[in-house]
Amino acid sequence: MNISVRQPGRLESYVCGGWVAGSKEGNALLDASTGTPVAFIDSTGIDFTAVLAYGREKGGSALRRLSFHERALMLKALGMALLERKDEFYALSTATGATKADSWIDIEGGIGTLLSYASKGRRELPNTRVLLDGDVEGLSKDNSFSAQHILTPLLGVAVHINAYNFPCWGMLEKLAPTLLAGVPAIIKPASQTAYLTELMVRRIIETSILPKGSLQLICGSTGDLLDHVDGQDIVTFTGSATTGQRLKTGKAIVANSVRFTMEADSLNAAVLGLDAAPGTDEFELFVKEVVREMTVKAGQKCTAIRRVIAPRSYTEALVASLRDRLAKTSVGNPADEGVRMGPLASLDQRDEVRARIRDLMADAEIVSGDPENPAIVSGDAAGGAFLNPVLLYCDKPAAAGAAHDVEAFGPVSTVMPYETAEEAVYLARRGKGSLVSSVFTNDSGFVQEVVLGLAPYHGRVVIGNRVSAKSSTGHGSPLPGLVHGGPGRAGGGEELGGMRGVKHYMQRTAVQGAPSMLAAVTGKWLPGAAANSDGPHPFRKSLAELNVGDQLITASRTVTLDDIEHFANFTGDTFYAHMDEEAAKANPFFEGRVAHGYLIVSFAAGLFVDPDPGPVLANYGVDNLRFLKPVNPGDMLKVQLTCKEINPRASAEHGEVRWDCLVTNQNGEPVAQYDVLTMVAKVGK
Repeated sequence: MNISVRQPGRLESYVCGGWVAGSKEGNALLDASTGTPVAFIDSTGIDFTAVLAYGREKGGSALRRLSFHERALMLKALGMALLERKDEFYALSTATGATKADSWIDIEGGIGTLLSYASKGRRELPNTRVLLDGDVEGLSKDNSFSAQHILTPLLGVAVHINAYNFPCWGMLEKLAPTLLAGVPAIIKPASQTAYLTELMVRRIIETSILPKGSLQLICGSTGDLLDHVDGQDIVTFTGSATTGQRLKTGKAIVANSVRFTMEADSLNAAVLGLDAAPGTDEFELFVKEVVREMTVKAGQKCTAIRRVIAPRSYTEALVASLRDRLAKTSVGNPADEGVRMGPLASLDQRDEVRARIRDLMADAEIVSGDPENPAIVSGDAAGGAFLNPVLLYCDKPAAAGAAHDVEAFGPVSTVMPYETAEEAVYLARRGKGSLVSSVFTNDSGFVQEVVLGLAPYHGRVVIGNRVSAKSSTGHGSPLPGLVHGGPGRAGGGEELGGMRGVKHYMQRTAVQGAPSMLAAVTGKWLPGAAANSDGPHPFRKSLAELNVGDQLITASRTVTLDDIEHFANFTGDTFYAHMDEEAAKANPFFEGRVAHGYLIVSFAAGLFVDPDPGPVLANYGVDNLRFLKPVNPGDMLKVQLTCKEINPRASAEHGEVRWDCLVTNQNGEPVAQYDVLTMVAKVGK
């Protein structure tokens, strides 16, 4: 698509398998720097009941037919395809007020999240359609009745209502775990920057990588969409707490117990340590981080630093350093070379931020910046939504109200002093729950007290100091593997967090029954389930021939005192319980000299391993190793090796096989149990 031809034009929604324009011309969306129209938006006339049904029936069924690895590979292909088109997204992103650095976070940060989930999905999830949650719960002494928790995709759709500040990342960071879980999505971007989201969705649809119905887009109002959600659907919201609370209490959402997560207002704090005096590395890092968080995306980040909490004796120097750096921030049209900070997303947003600054002035005074008279190096001063960074100082934060209640969603922060670590924690908690807080210190005692004090009120806490300075991703960067969300006024959502984010779109179910029945459901063998010991050695079978439950019962081997002493001298492990009879008897766990645990494991391997070349390519680990009963000289070891789980890799010629290894003595008593992990060829030669 040629942007210059299409813009300004009418945005379209992608619903029920096609692009649809609203029945009205719609509202104009303006370039944040010039005030000129970029596009028009409207969704009037869309049948939202049909949109939900199409996602549930078409998209959901197609995604659930895929395994986790197939969905992960789908995300990888999509991410790579979007990277090839990134220049197009960058070109349009400047209209939102984003500099190239801002756009990088939104565009390549969002695509990077897709790729991260693609990688984590293949590394951390099995190549199945059912996810096991925890270990088997034995419910009977004879293993005839057990339980296993499983996770399966919800059968509805995920409705993602996103904010204007990250039109690409905001969509992709929710889309990645949703699709990986096997659930279709309906994306509703905030109108002001929806033109960039629409462009990216167009490019996604053109790739034909996603199954039909797995992604739909609404440009404009959602109409009565949320009146028709049910208990299998999920709704996520990013935006103001007021709007989120209104949506959360919608009739259908309450009546049907619809999962609703919200990322809302967040008065994030940054705490300067008592040890971080002016001139220290931590002080300089703190100043740099505060300025960065105030100016990146013009402060329009849910993770931006709103409250700057510093030792009272350092605040004068801190304000001077912040004022100095902020004065050097060039504000203007982000398309122009040398512009450090662009405008806010719209004139309405600038009016909103100015109003909130006035609210903050009930507790604080402006010490840097003039919110009413922005100084810009380029752009339209009248039509653009420009605002210089504004720094305030609140001298009595413990008695303040607005400083801990009002969020100015722009380049605005308030400095507030503290005297003790306890007071710093108190002030940070006054935000009533935030997405992120940071602590800059090189004092381990201070950081322990403050971080543990902050943790119940925050989704994430970043510790900054001289050691991590070069590698740290900083205060304001949500990462795919870490929780992005926060308690209290931050909404309580956890949109990312690796597999935690994926599981939000799945139902946890406890399945109870006979082990063989559970194995049929889960694809995983468990004690008490049927096993097959007929036929060739299991190590002679490729993945195409091997079945869960294939089992080997080995011959026995006697452990001698010579074996124990040889192993001790050969390995250097001469622990007294292996070498000294009297000392071993004095140990409350032993009756005399005992075999090394690793000798037991080594002998077990000698009993079950088939030595010739074959489908088994490598042993790559042991899980859950436990030594259950001492082995004494004269005991006889025997192994029951059972194929427990088969996990073929979607993009390789081999897969992973997990074997249950039970080592028993001459009395049939378990002496050791563990999982053996092997790589096995898919097809034998």
